[in-house]
Amino acid sequence: MDLERIRNFAIIAHIDHGKSTLADRLLERTGTLVQREKVDQFLDKMELERERGITIKAQTARMRHTAEDGRDYVLNLIDTPGHVDFNYEVSRSLAACEGVLLVVDAVQGVQAQTVANAEIAVAADLEVIPVINKIDLPNADPERVAAEIEDIVGLPADDAVRVSAKSGLGIDDVLAAIVQRVPPPKGDSAAPLQALVFDSWYDPYQGVVMLVRIKQGELVPRTRLRLMSTRRDHDLSLLGVMMPDVVPVKHVGPGEVAVVTASIRDPLAVHIGETLTDAVRPAEAALPGFRRLKAMVWSGLYPADPGGYEALRAAIEKLQLNDASLSAEPETSEALGFGFRCGYLGLLHMEIVQERLEREFGLDLVVTAPTAVYQVHLKDGSQIEIHRPSDLPPAGDIEAILEPRILAQIHVPTEQIGPVIQLCQDRRGIQRDMVVHNERRAVLRYELPLAEVVTDFYDRLKSATRGYASMDYDFLDYRAEKLVKVDVLVNGDSVDALSIICHHDAAYHRGLAALRAMKERIPRQMFEVALQAAIGQRVIARVNVKALRKNVTAKCYGGDITRKKKLLERQKEGKRRMKRVGRVDIPQEAFLAVLSTGDGD
Repeated sequence: MDLERIRNFAIIAHIDHGKSTLADRLLERTGTLVQREKVDQFLDKMELERERGITIKAQTARMRHTAEDGRDYVLNLIDTPGHVDFNYEVSRSLAACEGVLLVVDAVQGVQAQTVANAEIAVAADLEVIPVINKIDLPNADPERVAAEIEDIVGLPADDAVRVSAKSGLGIDDVLAAIVQRVPPPKGDSAAPLQALVFDSWYDPYQGVVMLVRIKQGELVPRTRLRLMSTRRDHDLSLLGVMMPDVVPVKHVGPGEVAVVTASIRDPLAVHIGETLTDAVRPAEAALPGFRRLKAMVWSGLYPADPGGYEALRAAIEKLQLNDASLSAEPETSEALGFGFRCGYLGLLHMEIVQERLEREFGLDLVVTAPTAVYQVHLKDGSQIEIHRPSDLPPAGDIEAILEPRILAQIHVPTEQIGPVIQLCQDRRGIQRDMVVHNERRAVLRYELPLAEVVTDFYDRLKSATRGYASMDYDFLDYRAEKLVKVDVLVNGDSVDALSIICHHDAAYHRGLAALRAMKERIPRQMFEVALQAAIGQRVIARVNVKALRKNVTAKCYGGDITRKKKLLERQKEGKRRMKRVGRVDIPQEAFLAVLSTGDGD
């Protein structure tokens, strides 16, 4: 294929601005989808994506298009996620492109992820084509949105394409803009093969499946492939392109996107950012790959059945192949046994990982409450990193505890600035600045502790603004604060998986709120269960789960009162014996009860 006739582009936007619907119309207009295959959001293949109405995994499709000049073009499309937790998917996908369609809702206008994704595209030196979507809605205002694109995003919007992805209005203009404005790829077909792996997944029949962008050279069937990071060689077993399902081909060259399998059964053998080359005529150097992202939120993942550890380990390895932003390291809990400490880019990412493990691999999991990563300076001069509260050293050994802080950029309607400022101040936020762009929209920038954001901040932000606010954030730094570890005790025994780290001033309220929420979720026993929150040896809050009582005096009719007292004393002694030997099973809901620590609790 002539490089001049190839266009590689991605669709980027904020959540629910119409990326996947626009992709549907492009697939239909180019004839890539036949009538019987048409479904809404065709590229959202996962059941979770269809249930939640969001894109989680970037998906690719190859389209053939005849332009107005009569020439045939190959358009490689990548539909990307819009949520901040899946930004890594966006940045990886853009490495396979020369241009992007920046989709903006004609009603909502520029949102937080609109700006964040545009900055990623500009930093990657890609051609950005603004597309104003949903212009057919009654309250659409394309002129205002075009002004916001120029004012907030900083991109010229004079030639922004105006479309309605739902009705198909303006789709031909989008295709024309892709052909005319997205530059063709560069590459030398005679050079040694260099192919960048920018996505992968595990197939039970074919093993590791890799999605690659050919940078240099050519790839043909029966090539002997080499993974440049491990120097291991494998025989190419499948070479195909996504149209949008995998179609085998005989040749792919520079600038093209291909699906490759090589009968690799070990999920750990391939990583995102890997470079493939020809084992017979290898390239001299590997491609740069991708910067490894640092997890922002950590939680424990344990099998509900203690014998399910190996199944959980195998499932996480296969999921990491498809989700390069997931971190995992083995850990042991006294309460829950063997499991993994997993790192995520955010709370939604954590929920998606849990649901994918349960649905795709049939696991029954116990997930502990999410926490941030803390840096602890010890009095002996050393420094350690804490991924879970139970690992915090004794208070006497600690010089200072540093918590991670983020710089949040919050886009909010001007009439709702007050509640958002109040929410940020309640969460120990420090205002950087506030910019009012027009009578409708303002942008607030706040420094916030990450620990105050990973619980219910986003939910409360949406509640305070009736769903109209949007937020994006970047890691800022670590800062020393007066932090303490609050232990949760059940009948006097500390449950390490329920410990939390919080600010000293909020310790009582956080501990009491967690105990009250746990009380509702722990079933009543035949004996009284004491729930306590403690800092070190000092108990700061206590809640009791009342015992189930049997009326042992029901058949004691009349007579001396001492007969009833004897029966009640015998019952009380029996409950004391049960309390000494009884074990309280803590359900999954109780481990998430520590999230119920917002301002209203």
